[in-house]
Amino acid sequence: MIETSIQTRTINMSILDAGQGPLILLCHGFPETKYSWRHQIDALAQAGYRAVAPDMRGYGDTDAPEHADQYTVFHAVGDLVALLDAIGEKQAVVVGHDWGATIAWQAALLRPDRFRAVVALSVPMMGQPPVPPSKVFPQTEEGLFYALYFQEPNVAKAEFSRDVSLTLRKVIFAASGEAGRREPGDGTPNPFGMVMKSTGLLANLPTPSGLPEWLPNRDFDKLVAAFESSGFTGGLNYYRNLDRNWELQQTQAGQTVTVPALFMIGERDTGLSIPGMDQIIAGMPNLVSDLRGSYVIKEAGHWLQQERPTEISELIIKFLRELKTTDAHFL
Repeated sequence: MIETSIQTRTINMSILDAGQGPLILLCHGFPETKYSWRHQIDALAQAGYRAVAPDMRGYGDTDAPEHADQYTVFHAVGDLVALLDAIGEKQAVVVGHDWGATIAWQAALLRPDRFRAVVALSVPMMGQPPVPPSKVFPQTEEGLFYALYFQEPNVAKAEFSRDVSLTLRKVIFAASGEAGRREPGDGTPNPFGMVMKSTGLLANLPTPSGLPEWLPNRDFDKLVAAFESSGFTGGLNYYRNLDRNWELQQTQAGQTVTVPALFMIGERDTGLSIPGMDQIIAGMPNLVSDLRGSYVIKEAGHWLQQERPTEISELIIKFLRELKTTDAHFL
């Protein structure tokens, strides 16, 4: 596995690259970097694939455009297409987690000629709401949904930047399987739920006594160093484009994902505490016509590829090998 920088026609991207064979493109979420895929990169390379994981726009050592409106899903998908061209690949299977899953779904929707299959972790394919997302998210006099909290340019950024290590330890633990089961309205501390206006996001999250076993100190230190260098602005900017994405995606109204797809979510994922999420997941075949599997990973939380690296890698490779059998023209 090598780390290198690739100048594409859109931005300069820092990537991890390993193996030879059909390309598997791995897209991380928030707050993570390309190293969240370290286990899958090795497993995919050993299985006969080329695995490439970029720091997404605004993260790690990849360029971070200055203006918030440059972080739409269209910019992110454009970066992936430009990356494929820069590394000399015509097609890829796109794999994404969290925001990376949202981008992977959109890549498969917009460019099925370049992204011939999709694997999504933690975030299902969702239909467009009838109004902009900011009009749907809950808000009271005392609190507001975390995605709304992220909208103000300097509020979340200032809170998260005061102690980067503590921020990441709190968020990672609270969204992990170690934090327990998630049920709508159960009151379990959730970094991706409601935020009290008076105290911010981190105050109500527990401070863990240590790191989870699946996140060694050396890997956590690498993550902290990345966000101490890049800051949180790039990652937060994705949330600041939710309404803009909704506006731009009106051209895709009624369009469905037609390429082969695989979905996985942790049994204890924070997203499952959102009312109606189970119905969204159950209804995915209406939006993804070739959904070949939907798995709930027992006792796992939000950070699937790190919490259950072997199981996730095996499910991805099984999906890829079935593609090779049923879609021989592809892989």
